[in-house]
Amino acid sequence: MLLQALLKHMKRFPWVTNVTVYGCLFAGGDLAQQRLSGSETLDWSRTRNVAVVAFSFHGNFSFLWLRFLERRFPGNSVSAVLRKVLVDQTVGAPLATSVFYTGVSFLEGKDDILDDWRKKFVNTYKTGLMYWPFMQLLNFSLVPLYLRTIFTGFCAFIWATFLCFSLQNGDGTMTAALDWIHQLNGENVWRICPHPSTPSIYTSKLLIFSEETAAEYGPLEGTFPQLNEL
Repeated sequence: MLLQALLKHMKRFPWVTNVTVYGCLFAGGDLAQQRLSGSETLDWSRTRNVAVVAFSFHGNFSFLWLRFLERRFPGNSVSAVLRKVLVDQTVGAPLATSVFYTGVSFLEGKDDILDDWRKKFVNTYKTGLMYWPFMQLLNFSLVPLYLRTIFTGFCAFIWATFLCFSLQNGDGTMTAALDWIHQLNGENVWRICPHPSTPSIYTSKLLIFSEETAAEYGPLEGTFPQLNEL
């Protein structure tokens, strides 16, 4: 019943529903990036800036753009879907990425709002080509038109997490993002077992330590006798 009521609302108010959901999910990507980074306090001003860009441009652009593509290349035949994906990735994706970098930089009050765009746009666009074509293939093939912006919003949650990382710490490459994830995994292990002298129930099963930990405490031999029992 609830799902049917929600779908009925989406059909009745497609613009408001799609743009609202998309904007919330996109802004949520920034919150996710901050939490994953281990921030003790959230930078709400940063999330606000991302939300302003998401609601004012990305949500509306996605809603109108997807409808334009459907009118231009109607149907879900193989040729129509491939044409939509091609146009989306050659026109829509570069524009959306550019607006994100320049829009957030403008709201943050940076002197040169094109600085991040110049440094990171090309890498970000290349990374997007490893993600968005596959998501849009599913979108154009299987998702009804009135739900496509919402589907894109769920995909954009992951993408926004990556974009916010790239804006703050990365260079737009997948390599930088994977290094960040690897670093997060190492930090999480260190939180679970903060000191070799105080082993926890995870000690006998979790054998990953950061290079900094190894340098400070030396090799593991003799530190955890119970490891020899594995």
